[in-house]
Amino acid sequence: MSKFFGEIRQLGYVVKDIEAAMEYWSNTLGVGPWYYNPKVPIKNYRYRDEIYEPHNSVALANSGFVQVELIQCRNDVPSMYRDFLQAGNTGLQHVAYWTESYDNDLARLVAQGFRPVMSGEVGERGRFVYFDTEYHPGTVIELSEVAGPKGKLFDLIRNESQEWDGHDPVRAFPDLSTL
Repeated sequence: MSKFFGEIRQLGYVVKDIEAAMEYWSNTLGVGPWYYNPKVPIKNYRYRDEIYEPHNSVALANSGFVQVELIQCRNDVPSMYRDFLQAGNTGLQHVAYWTESYDNDLARLVAQGFRPVMSGEVGERGRFVYFDTEYHPGTVIELSEVAGPKGKLFDLIRNESQEWDGHDPVRAFPDLSTL
């Protein structure tokens, strides 16, 4: 466990073909079910202090306590994901730590010298920030708020994975406003 952040809760993989990645993780590794959103509704997205409108597809599943996130960029909006791909990488791009005290944790990390590079919101109380921490692929750090509906979605995904028998490997994201 990290003495700065707590437990790693998510491993984020940037992929070129999310459908093929979900199939591989499901059929070869037995991880699922996947909750898939072909266009994540990100609000207030910023990359290096500029505002953009990304189109990312995301799939989420759990393997035990750890969530696996698959991310495919669908447009050429500047992002840490695009930078990762342009550097010739695919695979593990970030590790995420979850918090219900986003403002306090963000302030603490910035005071410790962590510099935000990319941020936004997914649903109510679903803010996220990625820090300038990539010293080699897979070491970007994300702080993700899970206090609202996003946290309930993550609970649902973890619970569904515990008894998953391989059927119905790809499922649609539920509407976060109903959680």
